[in-house]
Amino acid sequence: MKLPQAVRPIRHVPQIREYREEPVPDDVVDTLLELGRWTGSSRNLQPWHFVVVRDREHLRQISALRPNIRWVADAPLGILIVTDGAGHDYDEGRLTERILTGATMLGYGGGTAWFQAENQDAVRKMFGIPADKATKQIIAIGRPKSKGDPRADGPKRGRRPIAELVHRERW
Repeated sequence: MKLPQAVRPIRHVPQIREYREEPVPDDVVDTLLELGRWTGSSRNLQPWHFVVVRDREHLRQISALRPNIRWVADAPLGILIVTDGAGHDYDEGRLTERILTGATMLGYGGGTAWFQAENQDAVRKMFGIPADKATKQIIAIGRPKSKGDPRADGPKRGRRPIAELVHRERW
């Protein structure tokens, strides 16, 4: 199916894991944060906070938390997502997709890196995040150097055919 022109930009929002060296300008960061702020949320709780991370040492420390997120160290910017406690996965997913889509539409790229529950205390300590807040991921942002996956064991690209996914009226 050929998508209408108006929605084509959101069809391809790849997970970017390789970035150019250039910094992300403040106006781009502010635009992404504003897009995030306006993301819909369950009961309009807006349970999120953002920590903008440009410090390369902090990005390196986060990338060292898990072997498959080492690519974060080379990103020029990270947006750490912090929620008002646990149980906001749906809202966090909507927020993440909104920021990634916005980055793509602005000519940048982004990738999510999950550092998982066992690393939350280390991340909270690193950034002075209160104990009653939850943080599981950082969104890396930058100009894409490549849209490929630099990991040898990364997932294949592409999508399953629509005929395998859609059922009308009944399964």
